[in-house]
Amino acid sequence: MKQVSAFICFIGIVCCCCEVVAQQIQVNSQPGRLEIRSAGKSSIRITLKPVSYKQRFPDNPSIVDRAYGEPALSITNITAPISKMVGNLKVTVTASPLTVTIFNSKGALVQKINFATNGNLSFNLNNGPVFGLGEGGQEPEKGADWRALPVQYDRRRRYYKMQPRWQRDAYGSRNPVALLVSPGNWAIFAATPWVEVDLTAADKGVFIPWKPSGKEGQPQTLSNQGLNLGKGLPPIDKIIPGLYDVFVFDAHDPAVFVKNFSTITGPAVLPPKWTLGYMQSHRTLQDDKQMVGIVDTFRTKKIPVDAVIYLGTGFTPRGWNKQQPSFEFNPAVFKRAPAEVLDDMHARNVKVVLHMVPWDRDKLPNLHGNIPAKQGETVDGSHIQSYWNEHVPVMKAGADAFWPDEGDWFNLFERIKRHQLYYQGQLSYAPNIRPWSLQRNGYPGIAQWGGWVWSGDTESSWKTLETQIAVGLNYAISIGPYWGTDIGGFFPNAELTGELYARWFQFGAFNPLFRSHGVTWRTRLPWGWGDNNLGPPEGRVHPLASELNNPEIEPVVKKYDELRYQLLPYNYTLAWQAYKTGLPLMRAMWLHYPDDEKCRSAADQFLWGRDMLIAPVYKKGVTSRQVYLPKGLWYDWWTDIKSTGAQTIIRQVDLSVLPIYVRAGAIIPLDPIRQYTAQKVDEPTTLKIFTGADGNYTLYNDDGISQDYLKEKGTQTQILWNNAKRKITIRAVNAGNVNAAPQKFTIKLVPGSASKKVTFSGKELSVSM
Repeated sequence: MKQVSAFICFIGIVCCCCEVVAQQIQVNSQPGRLEIRSAGKSSIRITLKPVSYKQRFPDNPSIVDRAYGEPALSITNITAPISKMVGNLKVTVTASPLTVTIFNSKGALVQKINFATNGNLSFNLNNGPVFGLGEGGQEPEKGADWRALPVQYDRRRRYYKMQPRWQRDAYGSRNPVALLVSPGNWAIFAATPWVEVDLTAADKGVFIPWKPSGKEGQPQTLSNQGLNLGKGLPPIDKIIPGLYDVFVFDAHDPAVFVKNFSTITGPAVLPPKWTLGYMQSHRTLQDDKQMVGIVDTFRTKKIPVDAVIYLGTGFTPRGWNKQQPSFEFNPAVFKRAPAEVLDDMHARNVKVVLHMVPWDRDKLPNLHGNIPAKQGETVDGSHIQSYWNEHVPVMKAGADAFWPDEGDWFNLFERIKRHQLYYQGQLSYAPNIRPWSLQRNGYPGIAQWGGWVWSGDTESSWKTLETQIAVGLNYAISIGPYWGTDIGGFFPNAELTGELYARWFQFGAFNPLFRSHGVTWRTRLPWGWGDNNLGPPEGRVHPLASELNNPEIEPVVKKYDELRYQLLPYNYTLAWQAYKTGLPLMRAMWLHYPDDEKCRSAADQFLWGRDMLIAPVYKKGVTSRQVYLPKGLWYDWWTDIKSTGAQTIIRQVDLSVLPIYVRAGAIIPLDPIRQYTAQKVDEPTTLKIFTGADGNYTLYNDDGISQDYLKEKGTQTQILWNNAKRKITIRAVNAGNVNAAPQKFTIKLVPGSASKKVTFSGKELSVSM
């Protein structure tokens, strides 16, 4: 009887096994493999590839080279749902269609991804706003009045072709990235393949792999770049049909997502401190006497400046060099030896940045390699070492940095490589001096190469000023922390007035890149609206001459330039935070208030770091500005008047007022006004303590120029405010602080007049107020 029972049991097991049919994973009609591994504290990397594809991951310079563990899941077929913890996330894989569902450690749904048989990938939208997608926005339909269109901040309800492009109007350059974030929920980054993005549905988004049309065989060049034959997209030979490499992030805590994304695409290196000062761009030049004279005017007027930037000939009739692209100084401009002129600039404590465009494909068929070249690399004319060598004589003459413009025709990998070229190249010339360059094209991965990007050739208009706020916020969350605009807009017209310039300058003072640049460039000088001189005529459309002789503009511009320099210790600490945490300097409101619906939708105001709220004025002639304050107590920067948050308030404004609010508990370090960032000052740093809540702030500093910060040689000073006890405590965070020079502080409470002067020498210090 026992034998019969055993036989029946065996038959039952066999029958059950026969009913379970394993479903083979398919990739582009081939056997496929799905791998899922941890990518960070709260992120996973999902790689779907043909079994025949032997590389661990696809080639992609946007993903930093670091150790990834073996996959927590590696499957070629599915017989039943599979669930497993991958890092801090619970992942479930099911078939028909192949679906990956991700929950966080608290059981909350993060994302649900479906791989369709047609190669598309769909994901949940959760009906919340979606941000990111790189730099820029929609291209207006032909004949549309772009000044009347709503600003695109939330990316929902549109289909994105994801075509990198040059654009003027309100958005400027389009540098798309398939990185999307839903505040307080999820984020997703399709690193491979290049995809179009369909967000037209309310509940589902779709990644649609880009399929070359067959016309992309020839490389994009300067002359054919308008044809869009793959410019800015990955190289054709890197496309593997069906291959996906996707990162999914738990964004319930946005700061954790930002740190994970920074780790995956490379931490933002710390820039030289001078780059956080004001930069003045020049176009048509008279001669070297004029160049030095303009710097002297800054110094005479006591308007702070740290760098002068000179455009190249061809982009202007008379630039710093011979016809672009040229590495030879223009003898029509430089009457003296260029090195002598640049020495004069350095004696006046300004850095010199030179505009440069790349050779066309006849001399640069592609960009490849490393500096120095790695073993096995072919150092030919296209190797970045070879191209960098042409810059060295200009560096020897005294150039401090470069503005590599154009290059829009490069493919995506070359665009990232170009950032690497200017970072590694400058380090090869001056190994312990931090490099800097300003470029037109950006993508994740450039931060590790010191990537700074400006928004391109925008129109001078109030609509552009408004739009650039949203552009900067989406850039910061999906590409990197260092971005800015041409203050005043690039293309002038009748809308470019002293008022518009002043308002744009106020906004620029709270951009990482603080630079004036544009056609009719004399009107981008801080004093350019104060007389009747428009400067060298360019183009067919100019600002109205009736707007000149306006004495109100220069004092306003000087006020915000000086404020930028007073905030240097705060801003430099923000740069250090970007390096350590990935948090940008210019932050969307939802980064710190993800549960506040109004913060999620705020497209016209932002946080400068954690503590300062900036509300640019972007409408002509207004006398008031609506400002939304998140929960908590907030102080008006200019008046110290306290307001309760979670409400919209009306701030009265005149031309001199940019609404700025600071949260209670904030500690803002303020330095005396400098004329350049490296200027030594004897007066102490003021610590403004905004009372009403406890405060905790870490002030960072180092030499501002060397690579020693990579060895943790900077100083970190923690400042604590106990609101109930009215006591401030200052302590050294790291050993480097102990041997640092004493720091002099003036502690000032807001509101009120209470203040005390203290000297911190590295030993913990407590002060009652």
